[in-house]
Amino acid sequence: MNLSKEMKTNLLIGLFIASLIASNLIGGKIAEISLLSIPIIFSVGIVPFALTFPITDIIAEVHGKKKAQELVYIALASLVFVLVVTLITVQLPFAERSWVTSGQYNPVFEQGIRMIIASIIAFFFSQMHDVISFDFWKNKTNGKMLWLRNNASTIVSQAIDSTLFMFIAFYGVSPKYDVGFIITLIIPYYVLKVVLAIIDTPLVYAGVKWLKSE
Repeated sequence: MNLSKEMKTNLLIGLFIASLIASNLIGGKIAEISLLSIPIIFSVGIVPFALTFPITDIIAEVHGKKKAQELVYIALASLVFVLVVTLITVQLPFAERSWVTSGQYNPVFEQGIRMIIASIIAFFFSQMHDVISFDFWKNKTNGKMLWLRNNASTIVSQAIDSTLFMFIAFYGVSPKYDVGFIITLIIPYYVLKVVLAIIDTPLVYAGVKWLKSE
């Protein structure tokens, strides 16, 4: 099946938005892994969220800065919609025959509301920086060295995203989540994101080639 460039772009946009929403739905779980014997604590939301930056770069490379910014605005509207729907559903009264109780449902989605707000703020500022930075490096390199602008834009953008998200989503959730503890979360979390950004470079090259092909 031969897909048009428009259809491929739409698929990437859909995957981008789905990754953002999925990262919010599952992001309340904090996991811990060991990377080179270094313990790394992170929200599992990073798994789908890791796809968003390469997708932005692929679209920016093929369609340009304006199209990539449109993607960010579309995703922003989607996240705001999810936030509004979540707020409404949490406030609706439970039926007696509901198979889940308020004690099971509300704690998950009330926490999800804070995470969605954190995600919206962190997402918007980090992704807009990523698009602007990617375009800046593309102009500086005369359209060459895709690997440089992909990583240069993403690595800084991930620092913005990690810092904003962690403080807004988790600061004060419990006495343990003070400034010091949040910083200990940010550093390894950011290191993991940088590793993922470097690893996804071949994915960006493959995605650009796929999107350009007829």
